[in-house]
Amino acid sequence: MRKQGGDGDVHVNISNPARMSQIRPSQASASFQVDTASPSVPPPPTTTTVAATVAKLLFFVHLLAIVTLITFLAIHSSLHRRPVFRPIHFFPPLLASVGTSSLLALLALVATLRHQVSSLKTSLWLSPMLSCGAAVLLLASGTSVDLAVAAVAIVLTVTQSLYACWVVPRLHHAYDVLYKSIELSRVPLSTIKYVAVAFLAGISYASLWVIGVGGVTADKSSRFAPLYVVLLLLSLTWTMQVIKYAVHVAVARLAHAGITTDDGSSASEAFWDATTRALGDVCMGAAAAPFVTTARASARAMGLLTGDSDEFLFSCTSCCLGMADSMVTRGNRWGFVHVGAYQKGFGEASRVVWDLFGKQGMRRLVDLDLTGSFCFLAATGVGSAAAIVAGSWMMAVEKRYATATVVYAFFAGYFLTRIAMAWPQACVAAYHVAYAENPQNQELGSFIPGRIRELQLSP
Repeated sequence: MRKQGGDGDVHVNISNPARMSQIRPSQASASFQVDTASPSVPPPPTTTTVAATVAKLLFFVHLLAIVTLITFLAIHSSLHRRPVFRPIHFFPPLLASVGTSSLLALLALVATLRHQVSSLKTSLWLSPMLSCGAAVLLLASGTSVDLAVAAVAIVLTVTQSLYACWVVPRLHHAYDVLYKSIELSRVPLSTIKYVAVAFLAGISYASLWVIGVGGVTADKSSRFAPLYVVLLLLSLTWTMQVIKYAVHVAVARLAHAGITTDDGSSASEAFWDATTRALGDVCMGAAAAPFVTTARASARAMGLLTGDSDEFLFSCTSCCLGMADSMVTRGNRWGFVHVGAYQKGFGEASRVVWDLFGKQGMRRLVDLDLTGSFCFLAATGVGSAAAIVAGSWMMAVEKRYATATVVYAFFAGYFLTRIAMAWPQACVAAYHVAYAENPQNQELGSFIPGRIRELQLSP
C-alpha cells in the first residue's frame, strides 16, 4: 500500500499480514520510510561512515605494506642468511602447526555446533593441560629465553585452571544459552562453504606470515629484527580479527533473522555484504572491540581485587572503571549484530545495543556471559597444541629455534581458531540482542529472564 503525502512518500509494507502481530516496535517503525530530502541529493556522510572508510583504507594499505615487508625480509635473508639457519628445518614445523591448527579449529567448530555441553566442558580442562604441555616443552630447552617464555605459559596455565574452578556455578546457564542460541538461529547449511572460504583466507595469510618470521629469524645482519617481529604480530592480529569479525557479522545477520523469524537473507548475500559494504565497520571494530574488551576486563579485575579499599595505590580504580564503561558504549562486539542485521555503523550499533541491554537490565548478564571465555579457551588450547607439535619437531632438528617456533605456532593456531569459533559466538550474540529487542518473544525461552532474576537476587 502506498500513500502519497505532501512532504514525501510514505511506504507501508503489509505483504505478510499474518505476521503483523509479530513485528516488534523497532521493526514497525522501520517499515515506514519518509523521504524528506530530494532523491538526487545524497545525505552527508556521518562521522561513523568516515571513520569506517578510513579504517578500510588503512587496512588495505597495511596489507600492501606487510606483503612488501615480507617480500623484503625473504629476499634480504636469502642474501644474508645465518650459517646455522636451515630453511628445511625451520619452515616445515611451522607450516605443520598451521595445518594442525586448521584441523583442530574445524573440529572445535563442528563439535560446538553439535555437542555444546561437551565442547564447553572439554575446553575448560583441556586448554590448561595443553598450555602446561607447551610450558614443559620450553623448560626442556633450558636457555634463559626459554625459561622466561615457559614462565608466561605456566602463569597462563594457572590462570586458566583457577578460572575454570571459579566459573563452575555459571556453567549451567552457559550450557543453556549456547544450546538454545545455536538451535534457534537456524543458520543455513550453505553458510559452511563461506566460512570455509574465510578460513582458507586465514590459512593463506598465516602461511605467508610464516615466511616473514622465517626471514627475520634467518637474517644475520638485521638491526631491526625486534621491530619486524612486533609489526608482523600486529599485522597477524588485525588481519585475523578482520576475517573473524567478517564471519561474525555475516553469521550474526543470519542468526538474528532466524531467531526473530524474519525472512532475512541468503548466506551468500550476508557474506557479500559483510566483506563489501560493512568491511569498513568490520575493520574498525576488529581494532576497537578487542581493546575495549581487554580494558574493561582489566578494570573489572582491578575492582574485584581492590574492593572498597581507599588506599592511594588503588585510588585510580574507580576512574579506570568509569573510562572502561564509557568505552564499551562506543565499541563492543554485541554491536556487530546490528552491523549485519540493520546495516548500521559500528559505533552507532554498539551504542544502540548497549542501551537496549541497559533498558532490559541485561548488562550484568552479558558481562558474565561465558561464550567469549569459551572461545578464548578453545583458541588457547588449539594454539598450545600447535605449539607442542611445532616445538617438538624443532627440538628434534634445530633446538636453538624451539622458543621462536613455539611462540609463532601458538599465535597462528590461536587466531585460526578464533575465526572458526566466530560462528557460535555470533549465534549467542544474536540471541541476546534479539531478546533485548523483544523480551516477549516466546521462542526465546525463559533462560535469560530467569538468569536476570538470579543476578538481581545475588549480591
